[in-house]
Amino acid sequence: MKRRIFLSTAFATLVLPHQGLTLEKVFYTPGLTEAIIKENKVIFLDFWTNWCSTCAAQTRVINELRSSDPNYDAKITFITVDWDQYSKAQISKDLKISRRSTLVAVTDGKVLGRLVAATSRKEIKSLMDAALSVTRN
Repeated sequence: MKRRIFLSTAFATLVLPHQGLTLEKVFYTPGLTEAIIKENKVIFLDFWTNWCSTCAAQTRVINELRSSDPNYDAKITFITVDWDQYSKAQISKDLKISRRSTLVAVTDGKVLGRLVAATSRKEIKSLMDAALSVTRN
């Protein structure tokens, strides 16, 4: 597993800067989502692991979409939840997350939509657009 982390980090360090990607990756910590919800912001949660190929495919699509439309980053807070660390945490229980590779859009504590193991650009874009449509900025 450490080899995979090394290889993915090396790839990101060497290739992504040349792709023009400067996307911020915010990792979940307890209390983070609650604080953002109090600010009336929309949250896009990615229940992810570094060893999951479906998660990696989802991340590629999400990053491509975020890079193609600056409104996503301007109006939605993207949070990555490490499934290995938080699968049994309260956030997973509250949102009824049963597995990794789950994407959830949330606003005002309510789920706008979710995808489980979906990697299609069309499905992920639809969820991101649903989140974008309820933003207040």
